[in-house]
Amino acid sequence: MGTQNSRIQGFYKLNPFERLQEVKAFDGLCDDDLRALHGGHGILSIERADKMIENVVGTYNLPLGVATNFQINGRDILIPMVVEEPSIVAGASYAARMVRAGGGFQADSTAPLMIGQIQLVGITAMNSARHDILAHSEEILALANAQSRSLTALGGGAREIEVHIFEQSPMGPMMVVHVVIDCRDAMGANAINSMCEAVAPRLEQISGGRAYLRILSNLSDRRLARARCVVPPKALERDDISGEEVVDGILWAYAFAAVDPYRATTHNKGILNGIDPVIVATGNDWRAIEAGAHAYAARNGRYTSLSVWEKDEAGNLVGTLEMPLAVGIVGGATKVHPAAQAALKLLNVQSATELAEICVCAGLASNLAAMRALATEGIQRGHMGLHARQIAMAAGASGPLIDEVARRMVEERNIKPARAEEIVAELRA
Repeated sequence: MGTQNSRIQGFYKLNPFERLQEVKAFDGLCDDDLRALHGGHGILSIERADKMIENVVGTYNLPLGVATNFQINGRDILIPMVVEEPSIVAGASYAARMVRAGGGFQADSTAPLMIGQIQLVGITAMNSARHDILAHSEEILALANAQSRSLTALGGGAREIEVHIFEQSPMGPMMVVHVVIDCRDAMGANAINSMCEAVAPRLEQISGGRAYLRILSNLSDRRLARARCVVPPKALERDDISGEEVVDGILWAYAFAAVDPYRATTHNKGILNGIDPVIVATGNDWRAIEAGAHAYAARNGRYTSLSVWEKDEAGNLVGTLEMPLAVGIVGGATKVHPAAQAALKLLNVQSATELAEICVCAGLASNLAAMRALATEGIQRGHMGLHARQIAMAAGASGPLIDEVARRMVEERNIKPARAEEIVAELRA
């Protein structure tokens, strides 16, 4: 473990097979793991896919890349990322390299607590019912925990009862009971929903009301992951721009996101650019992560940046990110998709909280990469080369033609399908 180094020189210059061998050498994966990461036909069989979702007619491939240079809590990590957008893997890797110069990422997380909600209506004396429900907390928790003996055996289970009263809604008054559940290494959706179903009849008896919805909340604000990084100005400098100037540019970019929800939305999308690909690679639910992240960004009544960027006394750039991250390493697609299993093996995580900490660091890295690009050269220039290659391929270029067509379009600053087709025809002629 101590000899592993995620700072792999020239990784991007290798071909996919050579990169795979570097990954194997880094983490000691077996050939089956490499085949799963490599993808191709038969990794997710149509038979297995048919058991995962409904109405299956086939499977759909996305690129799986590996972000390098990450050092988190003193451990070097290669991070698998499944994503279709250019620049994300490269940007996160480059940002992680800059963060290494400041000692790498520091990350921590809270206990994996989730909230299940039971909606009660038609209650005549709300405050009296609230008192009665809280008085029966131990009984309700025991009833919930009887639904998942395996979770309680692992040290998890229902921990706490909360009662919230809404005097007004479009349908009238309602009460919402929260069951706070420690999900351990599972994301926990199935266990939470089962517990909510189980306690709903007893809550009806105690309150005299009627239960409607019984379901988890994806605003998992009791299940947070946090990351921090320090970047010395020297690591940010370019030939034509000093590191101090880049720090100020990034701080102005952050300030824009802090005050303007239109900017904050795209800023936070840049954070999720780093997180979602890890979530997908490990077979987790990226829609749940997105929903929780955006709700958390608006928790104080105004939508704002999830990350915070500052300058310390030494002039270093300091970034922090705290957000809900409900991920699992057991159950769901993580257990049935071979590539998800291989991705978890590559990450070498021992708990769901450790996976959440890696995800939040990937998000902070992606955020840093995007803001640095915006502060120095504009995001579009960073995208140009990779975007041009995609346009070239779509225009029919193959082999060496792809790079040549892309190079000419970038040179001309005319990256358009029509121009790509013209160049392809010209070169073939």
